[in-house]
Amino acid sequence: MVLQPFNIFEQYKTNTRYIFTGMIKVLAYILFFYLLYKLIFDFVVPVSKATSQMKDKIKEMQHAQEQQAKQQQARQQQQPGAQTNTASKAASKDDYIEFEEIK
Repeated sequence: MVLQPFNIFEQYKTNTRYIFTGMIKVLAYILFFYLLYKLIFDFVVPVSKATSQMKDKIKEMQHAQEQQAKQQQARQQQQPGAQTNTASKAASKDDYIEFEEIK
């Protein structure tokens, strides 16, 4: 059996190539998962929180408007004669001022 001195070096070179290829794959996966993590927690989560807060505020505003409309309708139903009385009182008073044309 004859030893070939470059055979060991070729074998080491091949193993090193596989190791570096594996390391590059691992680094690529780490980079990918890091970017995915940053996307999710720096963009998706804050946007979803903001939209849920906006939906809640819109619901609150709609609820408040509905309550105001109900209160206004209740006031109008309680005082239907009061508005006509004030209008007739204003018309019955002689608040009309006659004016003369000046030539």
